[in-house]
Amino acid sequence: MTRGTAGGKVLTQAAAARQAQALQARGGTVVFTNGCFDLIHVGHVRYLRAARRLGDALVVGVNSDASVGRIKGPGRPLTPEKQRLEVLAALECVSWVCLFGDDTPLRLIRKVGPNVLVKGGDWPVERIVGRDAVEERGGRVLSIPLCRGVSTTGIIEKIRGGRG
Repeated sequence: MTRGTAGGKVLTQAAAARQAQALQARGGTVVFTNGCFDLIHVGHVRYLRAARRLGDALVVGVNSDASVGRIKGPGRPLTPEKQRLEVLAALECVSWVCLFGDDTPLRLIRKVGPNVLVKGGDWPVERIVGRDAVEERGGRVLSIPLCRGVSTTGIIEKIRGGRG
């Protein structure tokens, strides 16, 4: 993916790191989060808006199709990676998105070097991948409360007739 994709917001990892470093050189604060974002729902939107309010730019690392399959299991993702990137890039609160193929975003976090690292409330701060790398640089690591009753897994179960 290049800067010309999805309004210039879908970047390679190297380009995302350059953008983050340039913003930080001007005194800006870079926030980073990551996830599969298989089916975007209101919980994701609220979470991403809250994350963006913590800084001047929000970088979202998106798991590749292969890593989603390894993490979530057979049948996932439901939405291909290029589409997930494009949908996230369309959100006003998202500054840049980039794909990563590892099971964790640690290498990408080290590359981007965010000032703030966030995950959803289902992740206690002490278990957030990349915490040490961000805190070593003087950054903050936060867990943002989840939107109760909304999850991709719950939506999939509802569609499949698992609940009402």
